[in-house]
Amino acid sequence: MKKLTTLFTAVIAVALVAFKPVAPVTFKVDTQKSKIEWVGKKVTGQHSGTIKLASGEVATNGKVPTGGKFVIDMNSMDCTDLSGEGKGKLLGHLKSEDFFGVEKYPTADFTATKIAPAGAGKVNVTGNLMVKGKTSVITFPATYSVAGNTLTVNATDVKVDRTKHDIRYGSKSFFASIGDKAIDDEFVLNINLVATR
Repeated sequence: MKKLTTLFTAVIAVALVAFKPVAPVTFKVDTQKSKIEWVGKKVTGQHSGTIKLASGEVATNGKVPTGGKFVIDMNSMDCTDLSGEGKGKLLGHLKSEDFFGVEKYPTADFTATKIAPAGAGKVNVTGNLMVKGKTSVITFPATYSVAGNTLTVNATDVKVDRTKHDIRYGSKSFFASIGDKAIDDEFVLNINLVATR
């Protein structure tokens, strides 16, 4: 009987070790190594550029992302497909009240409300994006990997409807007769996050 009790205790101990929950780990975003690219399209072409994170963190269960919050520095907005005067004019317009109103709203933020595993190294992310004081819900797939103390997260073709943030300039949804001056309601983000613990 004593041997059975000892064996039973040993089995329980092994089981507890095997199924011990993984300790949660939070990774802090490296704002210098992380990168966000944007693409805005219009009837007659498109423009592209970058924007930087001011801060951010990704919560994990030790292996898989479970949450996150990020602050975007709207003043860091840059255009990569133009130079000189044309670049200056475009950035000035994008930062004006017609678009992102950067003087009044110097930051935007994203808070993940749900992250669901979608296979090895994959998750589906849903969260609240606040731009220009207005919040919209966006959902997108992402890939991730953990190597040592570094977590990388990548998401491509993340679509954002600017009209949900009261950015209506050049929108055919609100100005039907605008013709070939129309600018797409959606802009696209390609995101590469590098975070460390």
